[in-house]
Amino acid sequence: MKRKLKLRPYVIPSIYVILITIFVISAMSTFEDVPEEQEDLKYVSNVILSNDTPVVATDEVVIIRPYNDPAVTIGKSFYDYKADEESQINSIVYYENTYIQNSGIDYVKSEAFDVVSVLDGTVISVNNNDLLGNTIEIKHDNSIISVYQSLATITVKEGDTVLQGQVLGKTGVSKINEDLGNHLHFELFKEGQVLNPEEYYNKNIKDL
Repeated sequence: MKRKLKLRPYVIPSIYVILITIFVISAMSTFEDVPEEQEDLKYVSNVILSNDTPVVATDEVVIIRPYNDPAVTIGKSFYDYKADEESQINSIVYYENTYIQNSGIDYVKSEAFDVVSVLDGTVISVNNNDLLGNTIEIKHDNSIISVYQSLATITVKEGDTVLQGQVLGKTGVSKINEDLGNHLHFELFKEGQVLNPEEYYNKNIKDL
């Protein structure tokens, strides 16, 4: 007949302690196996950003004035058939006994001033006209064309790519608007339709 094994009172608690210790060590080992977060990842609102994340441009392309001299004023306005009588009179060009509706704006100053491109674009025409003076035409995005007339000097040629604000030349005089003296005659077209430039400065070209 076998004798029953009688455990001493402290043996069972010791077994529990050993089992708990083994469990804790095993759990800590599992946590150590989890890879650390990669240091080269940046988080914004819990979204991972990488170097391949596209950047959305927020800059708007707006039309600037064809000059940067604050002393320049309007000598003759754009003819608007909806305008009041006084405005219409100020937008009529008189040449050799003929009245002509002004298709642009004439900017004046007693001294010559720099003429600049209103947008990025490509020079499509440079010529000298006996009536209009030296003339530049520039094609821009969104089917926009800008025209600069009555220039004394020109610093670009046909086919040149120009940047917004780039100097195109200096103002001069023209026979058709001789009474204005030194001035720039500026015209703006969208898909062949003439626009009043004063209504489109500082506007996004996408809104034209």
